[in-house]
Amino acid sequence: MRGGLVGVATAFCVFVGGAGQAVGVEGADDAVAYRMAAGAIAVRGSAGSTDAPLLKAGASTYTDSLKPGERKYYSVELDAQSSAYVSAVAVPTPGVTMGLRDGIDVSLQAADGTSCGAGRHRSFLSAGGAYPVADYAERIVKAGGPCGAAGVYRFVVERGDAGGGDGSAVPVELKYTAEPAQKGEADGPTAPGTWTSQAPSRLPQGEGEPITGGTGFNDAAELRAGAWKDELRPGETRFYRVSVDSGEQLFADAEFGLAQRSGPFVVSGVRVGLSNAARGYVMNKTGPYQGKPTTVSLATPPAAYGSGNGGEAARGMRFAGWYYLQVSLNPKVRQATHDGRVPVTLRVDVAGARKADQGFGKAQGGGVGGELVAAAGTRKNERMRVIGYAGIGTGTALLVGLGAWTLIARRRDG
Repeated sequence: MRGGLVGVATAFCVFVGGAGQAVGVEGADDAVAYRMAAGAIAVRGSAGSTDAPLLKAGASTYTDSLKPGERKYYSVELDAQSSAYVSAVAVPTPGVTMGLRDGIDVSLQAADGTSCGAGRHRSFLSAGGAYPVADYAERIVKAGGPCGAAGVYRFVVERGDAGGGDGSAVPVELKYTAEPAQKGEADGPTAPGTWTSQAPSRLPQGEGEPITGGTGFNDAAELRAGAWKDELRPGETRFYRVSVDSGEQLFADAEFGLAQRSGPFVVSGVRVGLSNAARGYVMNKTGPYQGKPTTVSLATPPAAYGSGNGGEAARGMRFAGWYYLQVSLNPKVRQATHDGRVPVTLRVDVAGARKADQGFGKAQGGGVGGELVAAAGTRKNERMRVIGYAGIGTGTALLVGLGAWTLIARRRDG
């Protein structure tokens, strides 16, 4: 497995929490640990490809744990019409040091071992404090694609080498999401040309409305377009969710404020990550921190079902639905704080995608930052793509039944 860099931190004990329980012992600074889904089902993955426990698609969430170097198998039943996304969230205790080659790999296989798509690797990013990491293995329904037949398939999760880091078992959260195929469309609508990563207007300003981020995917705090303020302890990751429609881009700045005193220069002191509605990886951004204000920014490709061929970020933006911002603070930042907290202001906007050569001009339509209204093109077969399950975390439906999505078309220059 590929590795990351080692961070320096205090080790804590790890345990697999029950339904709704945190999965680590909080440290001296009371960094809040990841909280598993309420009602999550404990399973034990098999060491071989036989007798693997069944993960059912839908609202059910499952928990297990992985020791260093351990590989576990789970089974999933796939039909011949739905795309499948089986995810794993691996959760080191806040503040621990992880090994150079530690992380998780996920893959989906047919009974004969045939891969259903590219396997995914996620490092624990221990240079920045051993954050929770998440990604999925997928089976996309398309003509001539692999694993197209209905049947029982294997989901495989493997942990890396913990050498030089914490050797405790790492809790994992598992979920299987199915997306019904859309009739009359091969790969769905595609994103408009070459997109720009520059926001169409200045991000929302002001001091920000107070908010407390969640511990994980299950209790992520909802953000609308605007400015929001929170505070993080060293070693902590807070989760927020933002609704992104088809053809829209998400823009976000995380402004980490002034600490009480100047501390050591921490190369990966602050971090902003993003995952999609099925817990798939979209992107990860880090920045240095020395107790002085600093900002980490991200801009996504447009959310569009057919955008999976443009790299990891485009692959991750293939749905309309909730997108999960993760904001983290390196445990080494602790030396720059007196009370163990650093303020952070989140500035968030969602806007219709624009071509890279499109100029700013006057945006039409409403919403913060504006949303460009279609000037040409057809609306035939243009539908919102949403993840086919409800009941994430608190039981909130995930944008199911939202109706036709706004077509974002090319706008003529001038």
